[in-house]
Amino acid sequence: MQLGVNIPNFGPGTDPGMLREWARVVEDLGYDLLMVSDHVSITPDVAERYPEPFYEPFTTLSWLAGITTRVRLGTTVLILPYRHPLLVARVATNLQQFSGGRLILGVGVGWARQEFDALGVQFTARGRLTDEYLAALRDALTVPVPIWVGGHSEAALRRAARFGDAWHPLRLGLPRMRAVLADHSLPAFAPRIALRLTTAPVDDPERLAGVGTIEQILDDLDQLRALGAGTVLLDPYHGNPEATRHPHEAWQTLTTVATHWRTAS
Repeated sequence: MQLGVNIPNFGPGTDPGMLREWARVVEDLGYDLLMVSDHVSITPDVAERYPEPFYEPFTTLSWLAGITTRVRLGTTVLILPYRHPLLVARVATNLQQFSGGRLILGVGVGWARQEFDALGVQFTARGRLTDEYLAALRDALTVPVPIWVGGHSEAALRRAARFGDAWHPLRLGLPRMRAVLADHSLPAFAPRIALRLTTAPVDDPERLAGVGTIEQILDDLDQLRALGAGTVLLDPYHGNPEATRHPHEAWQTLTTVATHWRTAS
């Protein structure tokens, strides 16, 4: 099982130099995958969680492709209804070529109603549009690009089974993921989980995977591997934009996980 990192391409502490440092840390620590998020118009509902600057994901990944050599690159998740599928296919094809085949395209339907309104896209049609765009995207890609489909609603699971190379759920607990995998036939499993290291065990029954002591985190990873996860993406961002100014705590946590994971594996 491979491990990746979702790095913040947004927030007051993020700039091209900080993105370069994130990429260096992730690659130097031996992680297999680096992913970034997507928003186009930073409307108030988006800014509350992910404030500006917000670097566009394809542009960001192109920058990072040129300064990395090994780590795979991807989106978690590209909001597919925001862009014409032929444009997505062209950009993804070129980025796959420029990166030497390292791109993974994670996609989802989106959630920010104000952003949909700003872009002139019908919010209530986002599921139907995502299905239509995925079909068009699959036909238009001229090089192979793995597509991971996010979401955990019944519609999202049907979408992942029909169009995806993997189901890519975001920040769920292990019981929920286990139940979904038991009840649905999915192409592959590549979850994004939280990453928050604590000094004392977290006993909350609603604990998210990836939250707790290093022993708990390693056990979560072992359980995910047993469930068939080919890749697990670690997300060290916990909703505090000011933390983007001080990434060293996240880097230390990633160092701890990488060191123990190599030893345990």
